[in-house]
Amino acid sequence: MEAEQTEAAGPASTPTAVESGRGGGEAAGHGGVAASASRRDGRRGRSGTGLPGEEGSGRTSRKQAEESADPETRARDICLRLLTGAAKTRKQLADALRKREIPEEAADAVLTRLEEVGLIDDAAFAAAWVESRHAVRGLSRRALAQELRTKGVAADLVEQAVAQLDHDDETDAARALVERKLRSTRGLDTQVRTRRLVGMLARRGYSEGLAFRVVRSALEEEWSEPSGRE
Repeated sequence: MEAEQTEAAGPASTPTAVESGRGGGEAAGHGGVAASASRRDGRRGRSGTGLPGEEGSGRTSRKQAEESADPETRARDICLRLLTGAAKTRKQLADALRKREIPEEAADAVLTRLEEVGLIDDAAFAAAWVESRHAVRGLSRRALAQELRTKGVAADLVEQAVAQLDHDDETDAARALVERKLRSTRGLDTQVRTRRLVGMLARRGYSEGLAFRVVRSALEEEWSEPSGRE
């Protein structure tokens, strides 16, 4: 009887121990979570980024600090950075300053000083632009003038720059362009070849009359060659 009572009492006490263990574990678990949360809060407090909007607020503060700086200093820094990569016209730099919301008065003062020291020179820019673009891409005077106007170069400076090219320069450049493309059109109908080559010259600003003369001359020379008659 006592053995039976002991066996009956044993299982009854087990759930109590288990529940006690579980309770202790849960308490420990809650304590661990609380400790972790406390550590995280401490880190947030030290880093100063506890709230989601604080980082964005920091960026805004920095931007406001930059905007509150001397406008002429900001304008000069922007221009010098842009001029480091390549020469720029006054209009190109003025447009960049306008996008950065530099006051017009401060921008004009900085741009004028940069012109006085030779860091902005629209005449030199135009001359170098014409020489480079004509040599590399074979652009005509008309195409080069249009490009310079879009960059804000004054009309008189554009005229001076393109004046360094004469009619013979344009004809030679057009002929060189056609000779490079001529081989790729062989096997096509003559009218198709003519149309494609003239169109290529027109896209580079050459007049229709000059384009047709150069293309016709190139095709005639090709036909006069032994390989052209084969």
